[in-house]
Amino acid sequence: MWIPFFLALSAVLLILAGLLELPAVIFRPGATVLGLAVLLLTLLWKRRQERREVDFANSACETLDALMNGRKPENYRPYEDSQLSKVQGKLLQYHDRTQAGQRQSEADKQTIQELVSDISHQVKTPIANIRMFTDILGQQELPEEKRAEFFTTLTAQVQKLDFLMQSLIKMSRLETGTFALRLEDARLYDTIAQAVSGVLPAANRKHIQIDVDCDSHETVRHDPKWTAEALGNLLDNAVKYTPEGGRVHISVRPWQFYTRIDVTDTGIGIPEEHYNDVFKRFYRAPSSAAAEGVGLGLYLARGIITRQRGYITLKSEVGRGSAFSVFLLR
Repeated sequence: MWIPFFLALSAVLLILAGLLELPAVIFRPGATVLGLAVLLLTLLWKRRQERREVDFANSACETLDALMNGRKPENYRPYEDSQLSKVQGKLLQYHDRTQAGQRQSEADKQTIQELVSDISHQVKTPIANIRMFTDILGQQELPEEKRAEFFTTLTAQVQKLDFLMQSLIKMSRLETGTFALRLEDARLYDTIAQAVSGVLPAANRKHIQIDVDCDSHETVRHDPKWTAEALGNLLDNAVKYTPEGGRVHISVRPWQFYTRIDVTDTGIGIPEEHYNDVFKRFYRAPSSAAAEGVGLGLYLARGIITRQRGYITLKSEVGRGSAFSVFLLR
């Protein structure tokens, strides 16, 4: 009864061995059918593993080919608990991060191009004026009075160009992130005093009164240098657009999470529809065309405060003045 069974099993093993191209030596005389079966099953399992490895490699390559060609892999099954899906998931994560890096690089490149364009446009006028007055002074014989007048104008243009270049340098450092904030627990009164000192000469010339309401012991975590720069820009804006004999008031109020600094003036005011525009780079309102400036002060102020995890708000009434509120984290 068992002999036909073993003969049939031997025949099946021989057929499989031929299909798998196994060496005939394993079927040498004396080898048991059971031993041959175990050996054959081992070889079958090995062949199956090889096929799985090949399939795994092919699927991974298909995933890479799809990502390199900007396509989503067709064989990706994110909810399948397998080694292939895990590897594909990691490849997709890497691809997404690479794409994000490329997009950021393109954005940075666009920013630099815009900066170069803005800088070249802004410096064109003062440079042209300097060249014109220099040519006049060098080529023509002018009365001493006229020469002195031209020299005064030339000096003003050079100062304007210097101011413009300094503002553009600050703007480029802000946009490209090349300036470093040094946050520290410092007295806000000292920072405000530094900002006020920069606008006092202009305020005195226009007989504008500047009042400060700030506790001298109020301490806030901030960068004193850059915060003074931001507040100085707000104050410069207030003095510039406040008529002679006006008033600028600075008040500091500690809140639960923020410290609020209000810079209030009695100037010409800003229409509500232009609240967002005044913080844009190089924006100049039609009503402020006669005043000196390049439209960078408020833009720089917002950028500096934002990078300290603070923010600036604006409330204004045309003809009655404006109030810029700076909020710094306590």
